[in-house]
Amino acid sequence: MSFWDQSYSAVDGYKYGEAPNAFLREQAARLEAGSRILVPGDGEGRNGVWLAEQGHAVQSVDSSAVGLARARELAQRRGVNLDTVQADLASWQPEPASVDAVVLIYLHLPPALRPAVHAKLVQALKPGGLLLLETFHPKQLGYSSGGPKDEAMLYTLDMLRSDFGEGMEELMAEEGPATLDEGPGHQGPAWVTRWIGRKIAA
Repeated sequence: MSFWDQSYSAVDGYKYGEAPNAFLREQAARLEAGSRILVPGDGEGRNGVWLAEQGHAVQSVDSSAVGLARARELAQRRGVNLDTVQADLASWQPEPASVDAVVLIYLHLPPALRPAVHAKLVQALKPGGLLLLETFHPKQLGYSSGGPKDEAMLYTLDMLRSDFGEGMEELMAEEGPATLDEGPGHQGPAWVTRWIGRKIAA
């Protein structure tokens, strides 16, 4: 059983709750009605299902069979369609210029994978498409509210600007404190990195 299958299976209910990420909810007005949205690392589906409830066409990609099964169950209970794909982001290849938005919520990748995966996600965006991200900052190591314990897997704005600088216009960027209330997996004070960009038309 994979790390994430074990992690999800160890919790009664949804590890990060059933409600969407607060930053995503705050920024969702940026998304055009009926957008086609890609949500890599969507886990148990809380964000993908919520986006589907807003009328978007959502594809949730995750490596965890346990997480995706719960995502489908949540979508069924909410009465929405959710396209789920079980895949390793290291080898998975989205169709270029196929989506209006990419939503990355606490998707933490090792340095050997992060730039290449981020580049593939930019390629998946149509011109003018949005990328919306919230992740943990290295200062999160001083908090107990969740996230990787390996500093190399925590993101700074400089890292994100390096990854997304080519072909993306920065719309929002911030690093700072937050208070999380996302199921048993994310609870309490935290330090996060947030970034929103728009793909520049070629």
